[in-house]
Amino acid sequence: MKSILSVFDIVTGSVETVLEFDGHMEAPNWSRDGNALVVNGSGRLFEVDLAAPALREIDTGFAVRLNNDHGLSPDGSTLAISDSSEFGESCIYTLPAGGGVPARVTERVPSYWHGWSPDGERLAYVARRGETFQVYTCPVGGGEEFQVTRGFDHCDGPDYAPDGEWIWFNGEMGGSVQLWRVRPDGSDPQMMTDDERVNWFPHPSPDGKSIVYLAYEGGTRGHPAGRDVQLRLMPSEGGTPEILLDLHGGQGTINVPSWAPDSQRFAFMRYVP
Repeated sequence: MKSILSVFDIVTGSVETVLEFDGHMEAPNWSRDGNALVVNGSGRLFEVDLAAPALREIDTGFAVRLNNDHGLSPDGSTLAISDSSEFGESCIYTLPAGGGVPARVTERVPSYWHGWSPDGERLAYVARRGETFQVYTCPVGGGEEFQVTRGFDHCDGPDYAPDGEWIWFNGEMGGSVQLWRVRPDGSDPQMMTDDERVNWFPHPSPDGKSIVYLAYEGGTRGHPAGRDVQLRLMPSEGGTPEILLDLHGGQGTINVPSWAPDSQRFAFMRYVP
């Protein structure tokens, strides 16, 4: 398999290839200064300098079984990661953006990070605390977690709107996986898509105008890799989505926030079998 780190320009509709890798690399984040991307592969985390694209491993200490749920704080100084080295199931940690010793955040596992609140004080994540995965938040330094969603068969991909008023996520009910948004206190849940696709990983743009997301073919179970999928864009207040790109991807394509700071581009991963 070949993984292709790419950038989509929503103004021109063009796709730029940043770097190609052998093997399965995943889930680009865009740095807050706009100069680099962060990706994961084989349990490790890497930075890619856009001026001279190449993999530079980020030191994550004992955490060497990372999954693809990672991302930078609003000020760019801190990374949140999800790793199973200590407990055999995913736990959330933070560490300096340049690398360092991870500090544990979540007391309970499994927990999978997905978003920072705009003020940098809380993390949004999905966790299984019973039979289903629901959306939770907790202080960035650890502490009591708050359950945001209830009643869904499965939830994933929570990401804060830039004004902090909403948490977007994908929620499954009765076999239908659609995009939803909910207030951080768990009130006013709203279904934002309603179509035949299986819709995952909504990410609000930094300017608050748009949502980019991944659309699987109807009937897809979970969010598998190696599928023909679409990247779609919709207004943040709802409306008809625009198909940006058909590609071979899925798991690893846009699992985490990947918008450029200018809201004109986002990074994603596509694959060649």
